[in-house]
Amino acid sequence: MAPVCLKDCKAWQDAGMTLSTTSNDACKLFDATLYQYVTWTNDQTMGGIEGCLQKIKAADPNFVMGHVISNGLDLIGTGRSPLLDKEFERDLKTMSDLAKTQPLTEREKLHVDALEMFAKGNIPKAADMWDQILQDHPLDLLAIKLAHDSYFYLGQKNQMRDSISRILPYWTPDTPLSSYVKGMYSFGLLETNFYDQALKVAKEALTIDPKDCWSVHTVAHVYEMKAGVEEGLSFMKQTENNWKGGDMLACHVYWHWALYFIEKGEYEAAMTLYDEYIAPICFTSGSMLDVVDNSSLLLRLQMEGVDVGKRWDKLVQVTKKHRDDHILIFNDLHFLMSSLGSKDQEMTTQLLQALEELSKSPGENHQHSLIRELGLPLSQALVEFDSGNYDKVVELMQPIRYKILNIGGSDAQRDLFNQVLIHAAINSNKNSHHNLARSLLIERDVLRPNSPMTERLMRKASAVHTLL
Repeated sequence: MAPVCLKDCKAWQDAGMTLSTTSNDACKLFDATLYQYVTWTNDQTMGGIEGCLQKIKAADPNFVMGHVISNGLDLIGTGRSPLLDKEFERDLKTMSDLAKTQPLTEREKLHVDALEMFAKGNIPKAADMWDQILQDHPLDLLAIKLAHDSYFYLGQKNQMRDSISRILPYWTPDTPLSSYVKGMYSFGLLETNFYDQALKVAKEALTIDPKDCWSVHTVAHVYEMKAGVEEGLSFMKQTENNWKGGDMLACHVYWHWALYFIEKGEYEAAMTLYDEYIAPICFTSGSMLDVVDNSSLLLRLQMEGVDVGKRWDKLVQVTKKHRDDHILIFNDLHFLMSSLGSKDQEMTTQLLQALEELSKSPGENHQHSLIRELGLPLSQALVEFDSGNYDKVVELMQPIRYKILNIGGSDAQRDLFNQVLIHAAINSNKNSHHNLARSLLIERDVLRPNSPMTERLMRKASAVHTLL
């Protein structure tokens, strides 16, 4: 449900977050955009996010925070690169130039500075700046959300949790969107393995607003991480009508639903979800979250022995448009999955060559600084896995398995790389790798008791190694 009353100039000032504009319309539209960002919806009663952003610029073209939220959404979406997109580069420069010519508040200046850092690839510094804002302005929802998403990209689980925990007491139940902040906190708890507490907090948020996609998403993660397949499937079926309208996150929630089916070995059901929801949403939205989910799901199915047909060929047409972005290593690895799956050798070669070049002079770009240690070995491991060179996959991945966290994403998303290593170790020709496979599976069984997938992999390992 959209907020009953959007904040005008005075309301923002009264809340302690003055916006440097005299346009009440611009302030209200800023509030409407922020509402949609936090709730993961394009609310058509408000005109959708894009519609609101256009109206903000029409209401006050010089409204710096209007430019901040517009550029911030593009940057945090990781689908546009200011190095390649000249229009985006001009938009960022306009924001910076306007900021230099106006008497902005310190809070607004920090927002501009943080986006400039993010645009340069210095995501850790940007996150620090948003957290700095929150020390003085714990109700700044834009800073809360941008910091939360940035820590997610950095794989900084504790920071993602603690950034919310520090401001949570200021969000009383009568504060608009407080349940969504609680939902963000639940995700931080989940990623730091406080599963029961995460589930409790997420369900508290859902009691307030059953359409809270992010809290639904937390619950989905909890059941995934605990191999609670039947609970997860039941939850998805019962709540689908609540969350499927959250168009910015629905694809990802369906992805979680499909993971339960893969866990159970019900591959046709997973493929049906892919064909009916996950792929169509991705090809319409083109969002990076949807793109990586599509790549991840197809590779997971392939590792289970499922023939995914020509699905890679359609997906690679989307990923190819972002081949040269190199914003997140996490994204690049999923683009590579699609080029390998579709047998697009040219794209694979170009991706690998570009990563090699970027690793030589990363500058202050945090992601590029990780390419040598993580991006290149993980990329090469995917190439070797696709070619059946399983010994090499293990040699590349085992030494860095505990560092993979640094590419960002969630535990559920990164589990793909655990699965690649396990499958490679099982199929390797080396006895030492067979022992590793057994160790990894025991470890997995301890962390996710009664996992059908782990049981299948254990049976496969026993059968393959008996034959060898």
